[in-house]
Amino acid sequence: MSRFLIPLALLLPLAAFARDWQVDAAKSTLTFKGTYQGESFDGKFKKFNATIGYDAADPSKSKFDVTVDLASVDTDSGERDETLATADFFDTAKSPQAHFVTESFAKAGDGVEAKGNLTIRGQAKPVALKVKFAENGNAATLDVDTTLKRADFSLGNGPDWSDIGPDVPVHGHLALTGK
Repeated sequence: MSRFLIPLALLLPLAAFARDWQVDAAKSTLTFKGTYQGESFDGKFKKFNATIGYDAADPSKSKFDVTVDLASVDTDSGERDETLATADFFDTAKSPQAHFVTESFAKAGDGVEAKGNLTIRGQAKPVALKVKFAENGNAATLDVDTTLKRADFSLGNGPDWSDIGPDVPVHGHLALTGK
């Protein structure tokens, strides 16, 4: 009888994981909005990697692991992009990447909330994402939104940067295919 239970036991752990998804980098974006001296600007990161496991029926089984190349920032201003790379902001010479990993998922309102930790400049802070996931067969889209407090990560905290807006809305749109 135990020889029949072993194959069943081997299958049980598979049921506890979310479906793995491959990110189509060409169709995916990671963007943010900022303000400087009362003027708003848009930015994006041209390079990021994401490992996505998602189960729409049971989000608690899901997992996001995202690494962002901070030097790939593009705000349509070379001067601003160079400033963002300095020690006053991302300090890409010492900390070239940002990293986000989820810890929990829960259904909330019209979607799902993912909680995790975002690390920028060696500082890990809790972050909550609003998640919208739409699956269509072997393809899906994943949209996430949050607003970061730049001071939480010591981004532009000096007196020279008092005219930068404190809140940074972030939006990720990932085009996915099933593995």
